[in-house]
Amino acid sequence: MSDTKTELYQIVDDAPDRALLVGVDRSRSTGWSIEEDLAELERLADTAGARVVDTVTQRMERPDGRTFIGSGKVEEVALRAAENDANLVIFDEELTPSQQSNLETQLPNVRVIDRTALILEIFALHAMSREGKLQVELARLEYMLPRLRGMWGHLEKERLGGGRGARFGAGESQLETDRRLARRRISELKRELKTVSKYRETQRHSRADSGIMRIALVGYTNAGKSTILNALTNAGVLVEDKLFATLDATTRRLDLPEGREVTLTDTVGFINKLPHGLVDAFKSTLDEVREADLQLHIVDASDPQAKAQLAAVHEVLGEIEATGRPQMLVYNKCDLLADDDLTRLRRSSPNAVCVSGATGMGLADLLEHISAEASRSEETFEVLVPYTRGELVRLAHERAHIISEEHTGEGTHLVLKASASIAAQFASVKQDDAAK
Repeated sequence: MSDTKTELYQIVDDAPDRALLVGVDRSRSTGWSIEEDLAELERLADTAGARVVDTVTQRMERPDGRTFIGSGKVEEVALRAAENDANLVIFDEELTPSQQSNLETQLPNVRVIDRTALILEIFALHAMSREGKLQVELARLEYMLPRLRGMWGHLEKERLGGGRGARFGAGESQLETDRRLARRRISELKRELKTVSKYRETQRHSRADSGIMRIALVGYTNAGKSTILNALTNAGVLVEDKLFATLDATTRRLDLPEGREVTLTDTVGFINKLPHGLVDAFKSTLDEVREADLQLHIVDASDPQAKAQLAAVHEVLGEIEATGRPQMLVYNKCDLLADDDLTRLRRSSPNAVCVSGATGMGLADLLEHISAEASRSEETFEVLVPYTRGELVRLAHERAHIISEEHTGEGTHLVLKASASIAAQFASVKQDDAAK
């Protein structure tokens, strides 16, 4: 094998031009119709660079064990692919290795991939940081490992030509070599990610110890999290009308109206049927969500599937054990709603905040809600800070809510509202004040 890192787990060599989508309606009450599922799959295909030329659907309660859709439907897929000159068939569910192998045998003139492979390809295209690239490579390798036999089916002829009485042919030896190389690379990636995640963990603990409130933006992909981050902090994060346009977590400082400082972290967007391998691979990034003091759940108010997308995000949050954190619901893109629809939304979700990251609508209201949430677990105290302790006055301005500030002959008299960790840093001057 010429290049382990690229050929071994490659799913799509070059972005295919023409794709046929295959969806199965199993009458599940998920909030997603087969049409909506396939519409999202088409957006995913478009993000990966493919153009959808046709779709095939099959209604069944449970998938066929051999080909997922049954032999008769496979024949229809082959015919429709030929008619539309499609060179790629994308299934909207994850195929087992045996199902994919059987489909590749019966559809020899097209490449067959599933939803998971497509999402992995998109992640590979969009990962920019070293950590993101390592995470995607790990997820792709773990996905491809049980499918290596199908990837190297062209070696079967060599295996058959291995010689009469030979226990292993050349093809089988190559397959075992590929598997060993894949497992070795997986081990290397896990070690590298462990090192990188330690650095990220140190950063998180540093922010936690500083007493700064940590806020994580969560939401369905393309809900506008990056737009809101940019609007609030001038972060300059890429904003593009594509699924998974940004993957890497970005943390920026946000100054609240009363002067208090918090951090705002944009995280990878979620999606319906997000591959478990990606959830595992992006664990260190998703830790930002689990350990945040507040989650801002961003929802695209203009999307007809907003309710189903909201449920999909809650499902992933449950997978990473992040559902117990304080959360604020934020409806974005409200500028795209008609007045009557916006009124109904506010009436049905009175505790949510309606904003538009693109126009700035409602952002002041959002900041007020964040300030109120930041104040919930804080204590109010007063302290006289000697003029020789100017660093504490600076700390008060950066990390606390100053209720009043007065300069006296002995020092700066402050009435503050701050977290317990920040209040503890004023303990020494509070004790001195009490002693007097």
